[in-house]
Amino acid sequence: MLLKPWTRTAVLSRFSRQEAALLAVTVLWGGTFVVMHAAMAHSGPLFFVGLRFVVAGLATMLVFRRLMAGVTQAELLAGAAIGASICVAYALLGQGLQSIEASRAAFLTALYVPAVPLLQWLLTRRAPHPMVWAGIGLAFVGLLLVSNPGGASLWRLGVGEAATILGAFVIALEILLIGKYAGQVNVQRVTAIQLLVAGVCALAAMPLAGESVPAFSWVWAASGVGLGLVSALIHLTMNWAQQSVSPTRATLIYATDPVWAGIIGRIAGDRLPATALLGAVFIVAGILASELRPRRLGPAAATH
Repeated sequence: MLLKPWTRTAVLSRFSRQEAALLAVTVLWGGTFVVMHAAMAHSGPLFFVGLRFVVAGLATMLVFRRLMAGVTQAELLAGAAIGASICVAYALLGQGLQSIEASRAAFLTALYVPAVPLLQWLLTRRAPHPMVWAGIGLAFVGLLLVSNPGGASLWRLGVGEAATILGAFVIALEILLIGKYAGQVNVQRVTAIQLLVAGVCALAAMPLAGESVPAFSWVWAASGVGLGLVSALIHLTMNWAQQSVSPTRATLIYATDPVWAGIIGRIAGDRLPATALLGAVFIVAGILASELRPRRLGPAAATH
């Protein structure tokens, strides 16, 4: 049996330029959990999400101001649908980060990966691959461990965990929507619209949720503006890359996000107990398993 040596060139050749960009996005995305966790001590979730995405939307519109004049009805519809899902997802994540650590939130949010094929099943009536069910099982075990770090009971799901898990399912919907519209619309215009819609929706929902404007703090101000600019970059990259990267392939790349968030959270001071760390391993294993499609080795394949 001869094995070809692994080289850096060979490894990099397995990723397209779009896939490499999505991988870079996950590093940025992982870092946003820590920043948002700090901001939630000084602001309500809807106000912060509103500030963050209004900044992101306006920044994107400013960069692509010459293109915005050509916006179509289809692009408005796509931007509104994706923007609404972003608003709900990040508001739930912000709610969760008010009571749980950034690292724990990142691993629970990663449950959106096995949620994507489940939502596809509901929408298309196509049953998930058996490996998806295996991944869901592993992820569920991980969920039990991450949400119950003290081991006091088999299931202890607090408000923060519940909000974060629900937000993960909304993120799965966002990914499906991006995949649905990618290639049919102008990426720059739709990105600007969806970000601005997300921010405006969050601010408009504040009175309904009984949330007031917080007292001024440089923490939420700097975090909101900074994450707004980062969000613009992240979503522009996602919309551009997913024109040629399938939703399934994209979610596999996004699976590295909680790993980066866990590393950055650890540096920032998060200290998850061993039970939660074991749960995180199960969740990542479930994510990877849900994307694997093993093939039987034939006579020819077995000799390589």
